[in-house]
Amino acid sequence: MNPYVLTILLSSLGLGTTLTFASSHWLLAWMGLEVNTLAILPLMAQQHHPRAVEATTKYFLTQATAAAMILFAATTNAWMTGEWDINNMTHPIASSLTIAALALKVGLAPMHFWMPEVLQGLDLTTGLILSTWQKLAPFALIFQMAPNTNPTLLTTLGLLSTLIGGWGGLNQTQLRKILAYSSIAHMGWMIIILQYAPHLTLIALGLYIFMTSTAFLSLKMASATKINTLTATWSKSPILTSTTALALLSLGGLPPLTGFMPKWLILQELAKQDLPATATIMALAALLSLYFYLRLCYAMTLTISPNTTNATTPWRTNTTQSTLALALMITAALGLLPLTPAILALST
Repeated sequence: MNPYVLTILLSSLGLGTTLTFASSHWLLAWMGLEVNTLAILPLMAQQHHPRAVEATTKYFLTQATAAAMILFAATTNAWMTGEWDINNMTHPIASSLTIAALALKVGLAPMHFWMPEVLQGLDLTTGLILSTWQKLAPFALIFQMAPNTNPTLLTTLGLLSTLIGGWGGLNQTQLRKILAYSSIAHMGWMIIILQYAPHLTLIALGLYIFMTSTAFLSLKMASATKINTLTATWSKSPILTSTTALALLSLGGLPPLTGFMPKWLILQELAKQDLPATATIMALAALLSLYFYLRLCYAMTLTISPNTTNATTPWRTNTTQSTLALALMITAALGLLPLTPAILALST
């Protein structure tokens, strides 16, 4: 892609998200979401592969549907209450409809069906943008709307997302689909705690971005998109294989890695709020996710490839990819647990 065009598109991505962050009026927030969607579409379709074009079309249709629902809900609220302010969406139908539309935007269950299919059609770099940056603007709106939203709706979305995110990833062989289901499950963890401790949602979102970035950048460095390609990575780059396996275990939430921190704090808060049943379901759903991360680790570190993979032969030449971002993300994804008190103090 032409570097000037790429610069314009990436600047528009940043502008759209910033516009939504800065807005208190529904029309301005909606405009930011639309700029965001339109900026990423050319990046998704740049491969000119039929799957990439199909994924782009699916993404456009779902995002356009969600944007129309948001506009309809905001207009309904303005009609009923005379308020366009985001914090003053008090009409129950309008607020429920908006949360449903924003859930469709970020891929929360049961509005998650587009997410694995779209991510599967993209390359790993665009998939990384879709799984991290594109979540920020809708999440900012969900964050502002949470006080006026039915708590049962948020709890249902959170529980369904963690269960379906864990269940859906079990039988997948494509790494991008596994990461899509991982994303759905992590979104569930963020939503479930939003009404009780919003600062924990922010911590979970930040750490999710670090860990998911590590996973995508590691797979990009290893040129792996399927599990059977992973089995050949340990002989090529053992250090990358080790750090990727640890990053996946961090995504699964194992101590003493960074990913344990949000799960530990969220379960603790749920127990404090006298919700033992919810906390138990969330902990059991985390085990489902952990199984497919362990499956990937097993394939990477404990197996020898039983067949010749049909991927391009990755020769032992020096890579041209930049490794600075990957190094920083790996450090964040593996070593932040001891800083938990400092992170909690900064976020509250």
